[in-house]
Amino acid sequence: MKVIVTANPVELGKNAGLEAAKRIREAIAANGYANIILATGTSQFETLKTLTAQEIDWSRVVMFHLDEYIGLPETAPASFRKYLKERFLANLPPLKAVYLVNGEADPAAECERLGEMIRRQPIDVALVGIGENGHLGFNDPPADFETNQPFIVVRLDEDCRRQQLAEGWFDTLEAVPGRAITMSIRQILASRQIICSVPDSRKAAAVRDTLQRSISNLNPASILQSHPACTCYLDKASAELLDQNALL
Repeated sequence: MKVIVTANPVELGKNAGLEAAKRIREAIAANGYANIILATGTSQFETLKTLTAQEIDWSRVVMFHLDEYIGLPETAPASFRKYLKERFLANLPPLKAVYLVNGEADPAAECERLGEMIRRQPIDVALVGIGENGHLGFNDPPADFETNQPFIVVRLDEDCRRQQLAEGWFDTLEAVPGRAITMSIRQILASRQIICSVPDSRKAAAVRDTLQRSISNLNPASILQSHPACTCYLDKASAELLDQNALL
C-alpha cells in the first residue's frame, strides 16, 4: 500500500481526485471505458470536488455506488443517493451508466440486481474512505471477509451510527438507520486500483490500525494492506498516530 500524507483535507482531496482522474483516463485509453466505485461521506467532499473538475470523457464511465441505508428516503439529507446526485452527477454530463443503491427497494432483490450488474463490469478505480471504527463501506467489525456476494445487507454497529450523528447527517441517534446495503469486502478488493481518502484526527486511530497493525476483520479496512494497487491519502491530523519510521 502506498501512503501519501498531505498538509490538510483540501490538499488531500486535490491529490486523491487528480490520481482518480488519471486512473480513469488510463482505463478509458486501454479499454474504451472505465468502471468506477464512489463512496460518500465527509471524507470524499474534496476528492469528488477535484474529480468533477477534471477533463474526462464521462460518456465512457460507468459508476457504481458503495453503500446506502435501508429504508431512508432519497429526499433525506443523509441519503447517499442524494449526496452523489448533488455532489457528483449534477456537476457532470451524462455518464455511460449509473448504478445507485436503492435503500427503499427490497434489500435482497436490490443486492441481487446490483450484483448482476457489477459481475459483468470489473471495476477499474474504487474511491473509498475509512470509518472511525475501521469500517470499509458499511462493513463494520467484525466484517465478513469471506462472502463472494458483491452486495450484502449489514447491521450498523453503534460506533458507526454515532459517527453519522456526529457528522451532522442525523438529528438523533435513533434516527440513524440500523441496517444498510453495502458492497462486500471481496468486491471492493476486486478493484484494479483503490484510492482511499481519510482526513481528520477523529480517524487517526483507525488509520493507525489500518496501516500498521495486523489484518483483522475487527478492523475491516486493514484488509487494504493486501491490495496490490491501493493508495491511501491522509492529512497531518489523520496521520498523527502513525509510526513515521514505518512509512519510510
